[in-house]
Amino acid sequence: MISRRRLLTGAPILGAASALSFPSAFSEEGLKQPQAGSETISLEEDWQFRLDPAANASPAGLREDTWQSVVVPHTWQALSGTPEYVGVAWYRRELFAPEIWRTLFVRIEFQGAYHTAYVFLNGTSIGEHIGKGYTAFTCDLSPHLKYGETNELQVRVDNSFSNAMLPRMKSFDWANDGGLIRPVRLLVTPLVFIEQTAIEAVPDLDRRTAHVTVSAWVRNTLVTKQHATISAAVRSDGTTPDQQPSVSAQISLPHGATTKVAMDTIDVGSPHLWDFDHPHLYWADVRLDAGGRMHTLSDHFGIRKFEIRGTSFYLNGEPVSLIGVERMAGSHPEFGMAEPTEWIEANHRDLKDLNCTYTRVHWPQDKRVLDFCDRYGILMQEEVPAWGSFTFENIPDELHSQLVRNGLEQLREMVNTDRNHPCIVSWGLCNEVNGKNPRTRAFAHALADEARRIDPSRLLTYASNSLHEDPEGDMAGDFDFISINEYFGTWSPGGPAQARVYLENIRKAFPGKPLVISEYGYCECKPEFPPGDPNRIRIINEHSELYREFPEIAAAIYFDYNDYRTQMGDKGVGAFLQRVHGVVDLYAGRKPSFDALRQQSSPIKSLTLSRSGSDFSLHIEARNELPAHVIRGYAIRWVFFGYDDLPMAGKLQSLDPIAPGQNFTVQTSCEINAPRRIVADVVRPTGFSVATVELIA
Repeated sequence: MISRRRLLTGAPILGAASALSFPSAFSEEGLKQPQAGSETISLEEDWQFRLDPAANASPAGLREDTWQSVVVPHTWQALSGTPEYVGVAWYRRELFAPEIWRTLFVRIEFQGAYHTAYVFLNGTSIGEHIGKGYTAFTCDLSPHLKYGETNELQVRVDNSFSNAMLPRMKSFDWANDGGLIRPVRLLVTPLVFIEQTAIEAVPDLDRRTAHVTVSAWVRNTLVTKQHATISAAVRSDGTTPDQQPSVSAQISLPHGATTKVAMDTIDVGSPHLWDFDHPHLYWADVRLDAGGRMHTLSDHFGIRKFEIRGTSFYLNGEPVSLIGVERMAGSHPEFGMAEPTEWIEANHRDLKDLNCTYTRVHWPQDKRVLDFCDRYGILMQEEVPAWGSFTFENIPDELHSQLVRNGLEQLREMVNTDRNHPCIVSWGLCNEVNGKNPRTRAFAHALADEARRIDPSRLLTYASNSLHEDPEGDMAGDFDFISINEYFGTWSPGGPAQARVYLENIRKAFPGKPLVISEYGYCECKPEFPPGDPNRIRIINEHSELYREFPEIAAAIYFDYNDYRTQMGDKGVGAFLQRVHGVVDLYAGRKPSFDALRQQSSPIKSLTLSRSGSDFSLHIEARNELPAHVIRGYAIRWVFFGYDDLPMAGKLQSLDPIAPGQNFTVQTSCEINAPRRIVADVVRPTGFSVATVELIA
């Protein structure tokens, strides 16, 4: 078996909220047994896998000679598997349950099983997750485990195109990769434990304080009511819980139930605010004491305020105009949707190199993606995977009800799982679904009402491609900002002149609202679209400059980062079925358009490096329009190349804050004689370069 550590070499590999709960027969006697702490156990190795064209409903009768060893996350539609196969497949692994687990509660968490999963333990059904392939769910193992013995876990996964879930049938433009596509782990806790938390962190910008409210969902699996103490402490990233602000409460927990506990507000003085250049994180440590059994659940969060004022976005009280690029996950032919952590992080480092401050995604994302964006600073719009006008066209009432129900389930699971991530600033309700269709409008409003109920802190929108005529009749105006998919030069005939008229009409249709270019780019998706990366460079340059003519455009997102694998692909075969759309290829090989997008997305409009003897001057011109924000905490990284054109000297030089549109000059001297070449980078506080200039001596 090939190690996951080797995945970036290109070598082929073998490859929460609607979770089911079952009544427990545990009694208080378990509390008197020897104490054991809670733990999380990764279930990456030791899985077996097989396809099942016969679509057996249970693991009974599956042949023993047709299994192969795989590592999870896994999809059978990657290069080493069966890319063309759509249907049912099975996973299984052995699971030893030590005797100590009798005094604990054991669950299994699947962070993503695409798209329908039925879970069995020792042949007995213990849970299911239907038509929701990108959200996490858990199943209880404890009521069914054989302690002191080896148990067998079996999972039936089905990725058949479905009429009654989102994405519906073949309406969507990404990979239909089936399997256990995200990490799987065991959650071992006391019998009374914290299931999840919700953290609201609201800064008071005038008073330089923040109010943090922590809610916890506590589950009592015992057959009797329990009295417990719950406390929450807030700490800054990198510090210990000692001497941190905290609150506590006495609670009563009904037997066999989950209880939501809203804690008192914790005040944080002089908070470090989270933004894309200063992604400072805090931690909330929630501690439960039930009859002397302790359980602690910790999660990170950020203190930040993202809002709309007039036609602009404001982040922590300052106006920001944002730019970025969307990444289509699952596009490496050897990984598919079962991406290793190294690949996820490498792709998102590319996004940072592209000066991405705001991105959107077409479906709920892997936790590892969100963690990266939290840690390194990328704002995100996460979406329910409702894509394509076909989804709601001419459908009967019952099917519409099913799609609304499925959309609400996916929305709730996405929000409940991901709401603590500070990177997420907006929820996307759907994409390119024909916003003039009454069925579509009813769907989007049902989701919007629910999103506002469970998470009123974030903005809502939907990405529209139906604004060309009668934009006022589109539901785009029903939500917080207008999202526009603009493809003049490919899907729409014309160029910047036609796009200018289009945007002018939208501006007039929705006065006083921010406009976001939710997609623009160049796809080589049809024979009439001329191939070649120069077309992407042209679109990037012309359309970026066009958007700067409209102060109402608060953000623009290029589509997309990568050529992407998709079941709608018009190029390639098998695991390489794709659309050529990105500034990198399927293996993240950079095209010339990568540099063009990086330059247009930089908050630095121009860098000019000059020399006078041994002194060097760097003239910086900051953009006054998209993207524009205060450049704060940045530095100049000077590198001087001498002997054999190798780096021989260098320094970091801090920059004073630079306001949008400001010109600024910094000077330095060289510590070596006769440097051959000088490279100056403007770097963010996170260490990523936003602009580079080179001078040949």
